[in-house]
Amino acid sequence: MVAKMSENKAAVLAFAKQVAEPAWFTDKRVTALETAKDLALPRFEKIKYQRWPIELTKDPKVVVNSLPQEKRAKITVTDDVALEFGQHTEMIELSDELKAQGVIMCDWQTALKEHPELVQAYFMEAVKDDVNRLNAQHVAKVTSGLLIYIPKNVVIKEPLTSYFIQDATVDQDFVHHVLLIADTNSEVSYLENLQTYGDQTTTASVIVEVFAKAGSHVKFASVDRLGKNTTAYLNRRGHLEQDAKVDWSMGMMNDGNIVGDFDSDLIGAGSHAETKVVAISTGKQVQGIDTRVTNYGRHSIGHILQHGVILERSSLVFNGIGHIIHGAKGADAQQESRVLMLSTKARGDANPILLIDDNEVTAGHAASVGRVDQDQLYYLMSRGLSKDVAERLVIRGFLGPVLTAIPSRKVQNELSDMIERKLVDGQENK
Repeated sequence: MVAKMSENKAAVLAFAKQVAEPAWFTDKRVTALETAKDLALPRFEKIKYQRWPIELTKDPKVVVNSLPQEKRAKITVTDDVALEFGQHTEMIELSDELKAQGVIMCDWQTALKEHPELVQAYFMEAVKDDVNRLNAQHVAKVTSGLLIYIPKNVVIKEPLTSYFIQDATVDQDFVHHVLLIADTNSEVSYLENLQTYGDQTTTASVIVEVFAKAGSHVKFASVDRLGKNTTAYLNRRGHLEQDAKVDWSMGMMNDGNIVGDFDSDLIGAGSHAETKVVAISTGKQVQGIDTRVTNYGRHSIGHILQHGVILERSSLVFNGIGHIIHGAKGADAQQESRVLMLSTKARGDANPILLIDDNEVTAGHAASVGRVDQDQLYYLMSRGLSKDVAERLVIRGFLGPVLTAIPSRKVQNELSDMIERKLVDGQENK
């Protein structure tokens, strides 16, 4: 074990030297590597992933491949966009207007070298690296990422967009980190696209930390499409100060086995988090999604809305946790998790959990797991529709409350198209 740790440390130090990162960040890597071996894996109710190849076992190394043209041609590049393929930054475009206002959007190595004060102040402050092994491994082996900073009082009307494409043409872990910092009274919309290119069997670790300072508003939307040979740990967490608001809209359209850990810490009084998740599981995949809102601040609001569909032999687990901490007078914690199964061989769970440590608060939950309504199917088929088309219409109606609640019309349309493709593929493979 000692020899192996020594080898891992040597590999981490070699990578840090090759990319010429600052010594203070290399020290964080080494500390996390040494800490990881004594930490346990995180535990999520009814999500049994411990035997998956989800730990980061490969040493970090520099792999700089360019995105193949056939994949690049399928990506619609707009203004204010970041495109990264594995560790390689294909492009980052930020308008002169936003630059003049002090907005920052840069890749991870640039952030370490040109904006160390931001990374040092915020890196692993929302997500703690000493609470579980997966977080510690992430810090030790992170190789790519993005820093976004919105200065005080800056309002960005058009969304910032990122495309993070895992390079699965090589046998290498994908370890990616995003820091999004919205300073006081700022506003930003951010759309994240997470994809895979290639078919190597790989592990992905993606952590996103969103810091919403007092009075700020962040609209965070993601469309996750990691490949079927990828096992992934996705951790997205918000830290909200007084009167800050974060709208989370996440589309879990992955094909591999996924653990999603989505948390919002409502630290300040009047802070507000709305979390919306739509998920489809197909084939034999397992998606376990643990969504938590913790109310620390007085009169803080945390709402969770999750709808998912399961096809074939797949599994989907929704955990919804609302936790009101003692002292959070007037807090509101509400959640709804619903799962629709289209196969007798599928497995679904919707687990509502409320932890209430104070009086004078509002809390509630709703959860269900069920099958397609046969009366609805019969009605549609009696109007001349095939069973497959009728099923898809019923499913669209089931997912509709989540899709229509997503604040971005672009994300709604993108998710709607992807849902249709996944449903068609799932029906063909029944």
